[in-house]
Amino acid sequence: MEKYIIKGGNKLKGSVTVSGAKNAALKALVASCMTQEEVIIHNVPLIADFFVMVDIMKDLGAKVKLNDHTLSIQMENFNHFSIPLDKAVLARTSSMFIAPLLARVGEAVIPNPGGCRLGARPINRTIEGIEKMNVDILYESDDGFFYAKTKGLIGANYEFKKNTHTGTETMILTAVLARGTTVLDNAAEEPEIDEIIDLLNQMGAKIKRSAKRQITIKGVEKLHGAEIVINPDRIEVATFAIAAVVTGGDVFIKDADKTQIGDFLEKFRETGAGVEIGNGGIRFYSTGDLDAVNVTTGIHPGFLTDWQSIWTVFMTQAKGESVIHETVFEDRLSYVHDLVRMGARAELFNPNVKSPEQVYNFNLDDDSPENFHAVKIKGPSQLHDAVMTTLDIRAGAAVVLAALAATGVSTIFGIEKLDRGYESFEKRLKKLGANIKREKKDEL
Repeated sequence: MEKYIIKGGNKLKGSVTVSGAKNAALKALVASCMTQEEVIIHNVPLIADFFVMVDIMKDLGAKVKLNDHTLSIQMENFNHFSIPLDKAVLARTSSMFIAPLLARVGEAVIPNPGGCRLGARPINRTIEGIEKMNVDILYESDDGFFYAKTKGLIGANYEFKKNTHTGTETMILTAVLARGTTVLDNAAEEPEIDEIIDLLNQMGAKIKRSAKRQITIKGVEKLHGAEIVINPDRIEVATFAIAAVVTGGDVFIKDADKTQIGDFLEKFRETGAGVEIGNGGIRFYSTGDLDAVNVTTGIHPGFLTDWQSIWTVFMTQAKGESVIHETVFEDRLSYVHDLVRMGARAELFNPNVKSPEQVYNFNLDDDSPENFHAVKIKGPSQLHDAVMTTLDIRAGAAVVLAALAATGVSTIFGIEKLDRGYESFEKRLKKLGANIKREKKDEL
């Protein structure tokens, strides 16, 4: 286990480049397996989850070449149709390999997906849709694997009961080589999905957004090679933006695109913090006092759930009372306890919601009385040092930002989880002036 040692109080200043979007790059890797020809992906983020997915592809038979941040993939033939459990538990996107395996081999053995534990994150919405496409799927509770077979994928109409980003992409991938037409209703609208649609269409697929939250896929016989550049990660943009302001600094984020972060920018401006959109990126800077601003997370184009934890840190430095309401995942506020230990005046609670089935995107059956879905924050608060452990990628980013804004020296253990979503996080923060170093945990 490794740790960060952070001495707070330094103002972050300068310019920074964010990585390619994790949520697009990992899915593009799976899409590349839909053809025998070479697919080239530029601006890939060199994060832990990326390397896990590449290892899975190599095991399946892919020829892979990495040059700086450009990856070349060619999956001429699959060696086998099973995803190894030890790799699958590390990356949730591993479950998406069910699509190319069914399309090109007719059989797939997929472990229940891993990744950060943000609640139940059920895969049932995806499995139900794939079964409608002439696929038999059996789940073995003894080993935790899904066993899927098909004698030929057939297009189908399917409506997601709840919004699912990964589920929408998995269904799109399953449908592109199916016989006939597939129509997906209540499909997710995240911009990373449009990146995958663009890639697949370049490969010869026939996919379009045919109506609001509807995607139509006309199956084709085969796909060919293509080339794509992954857009900047909008989660990283927000992370560095808030890091700049909570430290009283001034940071220019290269290649940041305002169209990717519209809801974030709207809320950010309400706080009174500085924003300047220019050629080649966006400048975020401190203007002094901040105003408290409420946010409710939601499906795109709403306020992204992955912005929620860093926004909570932001609000600890704002004047007044703010409420952050998490509606996408049922258990994503545990990091608040660490902020309270650092001096934040934050209180977890459950809002009075009249129609929870309509408000919450998670399955209500997966919820628990111990879970809180909102936090009330009174600010500004002077945060101080603490010893913490990273709970997940975005919670880890939140406590890092809190430590940068705090007085004293903080220690954060389990930072390997941050490596899953942020490339060279501490190095980029250090270039902006942060007093941060990475160390291995002291041996017992």
